[in-house]
Amino acid sequence: MATLSIIIPAFNEEATIVSILNHLKEVTLIGGLNKEIIIVNDYSTDGTDERVLEYLSANPQLDIKYFKHHTNLGKGASLHTGIKEATGDYVIIQDADLEYDPNEFNILLKPMLRGVSDVVYGSRFMGGDAHRILFFWHSIGNKFLTFLSNMFTNLNLTDMETCYKLFRREIIQSLALKEKRFGFEPEVTAKISRIPKIRIYEVGISYYGRTFEEGKKISWKDGFRAIYCVLKYNLFSK
Repeated sequence: MATLSIIIPAFNEEATIVSILNHLKEVTLIGGLNKEIIIVNDYSTDGTDERVLEYLSANPQLDIKYFKHHTNLGKGASLHTGIKEATGDYVIIQDADLEYDPNEFNILLKPMLRGVSDVVYGSRFMGGDAHRILFFWHSIGNKFLTFLSNMFTNLNLTDMETCYKLFRREIIQSLALKEKRFGFEPEVTAKISRIPKIRIYEVGISYYGRTFEEGKKISWKDGFRAIYCVLKYNLFSK
């Protein structure tokens, strides 16, 4: 039976980590896929570790692998750890907050299981159901970064910065990824775009965004880093 590896990078997600794990436990995947959940705790300073350990003890029947960094390395570094440890046929990224709905894994899986795609992006800008209305300049920034990335990759993505990216495991594990923080998105997009005959699909998803008071961590500094990474991995690091 095929398996979906779900990578959860977690940094100070005490308030939401149990909720997202419960959501994942309840999701039934199409095609009878099994779930391998990989949590990477990026040296959280709140009660994230305690909540995860309690959850593991209370749910021994679940296939959950738990890894901890001994210093804060960044979201990208957590994803590197999770990708390395994944053993499933497919790999998807799930943030530890509640901005994305795991029930929509099946939307991304459809083209993958039909055998027509190698990578599927879940776009917050091309449909789906509910979309929380939040920050104008944040959405403009996302669209600008996607436009800039598309200029160099020659893709026509609508949401390069989305969390929901689904890969065939051999594809994502074949990449030499370097970005340890929020540069992961433009780097991985640049590198997959150069794989010969790669088949990339995009599907519409919902989005339940958080405010900064609710725990959102990305800032304008990360936006400038993303611009740098678009240029770096498309022009100078081929």
